[in-house]
Amino acid sequence: MTTLVKTTQDGRKVEVVGRAVTLAGKLEAVELIPVGSHPNRANILQVMPEAAYMAGRIALTEEEAAIARQALARGEEAALADPRAIEERLRHAARRRELELGVE
Repeated sequence: MTTLVKTTQDGRKVEVVGRAVTLAGKLEAVELIPVGSHPNRANILQVMPEAAYMAGRIALTEEEAAIARQALARGEEAALADPRAIEERLRHAARRRELELGVE
């Protein structure tokens, strides 16, 4: 399921696909960060004063972030209802843990 969040000034689509925010079809973020807690908040607000959240490099207004949050929640619900998706998440988590521990 794909949800359009906004179109950038240069015409690229910012969409939520499943559990990810994409820019022009490429993964940009899997979570939204409030601008207030972003380390680069001063520069973000200077460029886009109405920015409320960041999705990777993409600044979102409160309204755009609400659309994205709802779509991400639907993607999460769909993933939790699919046994294959759950299995895949566990496999990725186990692999990350192996890499952290240096197990090959």
